[in-house]
Amino acid sequence: MAEKQNIEWKAIWKDEYLAWICGFANAQGGKLYVGVDDEGNPVGLPNSRKLLEDLPNKIRDAMGLIVNINLLQKDGQEYLEIEVPPYPIAISCKGIYYYRSGSTNQKLTGPELESFILRRRGATWDNLPLPHFTMDDVDDEVVERFKKWAVKKGRIDKSVLDEPKDILMEKLRLTNNGYLTNAAMLLFSKDPQQWLQGAYAKIGFFETDADLLYQDEIHGSLLDQIDRIIEVAYLKYMKAKITYEGMQRIERYFVPDAALREALLNALCHKNYASGIPIQISIYDDKLYIANCGQLPENWTVEKLLSKHASAPFNPNIAHVFYLAGFIESWGRGIEKICTACREDGVPQPEYSVNPGDIMVKFTAPSDRTIRSENKVTERVTERVTEKESEVLYLLFENPNYTTKELAEKLSLSRKTISERLKSLKGKNIIRRVGSDTKGHWEIIEDEK
Repeated sequence: MAEKQNIEWKAIWKDEYLAWICGFANAQGGKLYVGVDDEGNPVGLPNSRKLLEDLPNKIRDAMGLIVNINLLQKDGQEYLEIEVPPYPIAISCKGIYYYRSGSTNQKLTGPELESFILRRRGATWDNLPLPHFTMDDVDDEVVERFKKWAVKKGRIDKSVLDEPKDILMEKLRLTNNGYLTNAAMLLFSKDPQQWLQGAYAKIGFFETDADLLYQDEIHGSLLDQIDRIIEVAYLKYMKAKITYEGMQRIERYFVPDAALREALLNALCHKNYASGIPIQISIYDDKLYIANCGQLPENWTVEKLLSKHASAPFNPNIAHVFYLAGFIESWGRGIEKICTACREDGVPQPEYSVNPGDIMVKFTAPSDRTIRSENKVTERVTERVTEKESEVLYLLFENPNYTTKELAEKLSLSRKTISERLKSLKGKNIIRRVGSDTKGHWEIIEDEK
């Protein structure tokens, strides 16, 4: 029997282990064994009888909990089993809150603690009132875009188009005791950063984990961020593998559009906005990460996340508006749709990493969709080719299927000039022709000779 989510072993009793009991009570419950070594073998507990009497009072005084304590024996060795049930309310140990996550005990502080207590009370952060955010701060253009999206999707009646925004906010469940909520601010303000730090997304292109080459920040209403993120990611950061079927040009990225959209929507719906940390999207030549300060629903594992499950968004009010706008489904099918999109496009399945305070998804490029970044070609250009030859090389890097005629048109040069530059690049062993002149393509040679 190994230590896991609901089992912990201790060779002797120390009062600091009260924190472990607190962590069990705030999570799924569990059992703390005292008098057991790290391998799960009883080693005996000389004071077991006294602890059996004292521990119930210690635990009650520190946390107000009633737990079962059993005296067990194996191979002549006595040890204690402390059974801790899960509690529906937040439990503190001498004023400090702990939470059992995996085989570790986490001390809850800051936004994590605030979110935990809210959920124990049946509330969510996105439904909290924000008195300083008024109806005058609700952006009319964002409201009109939402109305059109929702009516087109058929998820609200056309009559909503004529309703004033204050009535709309109430119908969208974005008010609380007469005030607009955090969700209303994030969804319908032009610049949520005025009220909340970190309410945006960062995109960066990395050559290596330590080398950030360039980055962008995507601000604005959450309803507008999704399309802006996707546009910037595909047009500026990711390179498509280009092929031709007859005259038709086909561009294929290593992350399918449907998969990236669903992953970003998941991040926006499940983010812990109280953390003040933006969503971070890291793009490399051959992989893409989306990192988000958030957490799975209580008692969920990565296995449950990847299997069939009910919808349980961290921010249900934000998710509701996304659903009405037609951005998401309400049945918890986001992960399923991501995996299906990757499978149908012939790329690897995403990998999920779940930590106590954040969730990360990784998309990996298959070998036939990996394109080297321009900076690597730049090094070759600087060292081995002329400026004029580099113009041709960059175009071939963009699309190795370009013909001499197309290169000439792109650079406004004669075919003869292009042919001379191609010949020079081949002579320097920078490029080679694969296939025939009409149906082949150019290949940039990886290894310098």
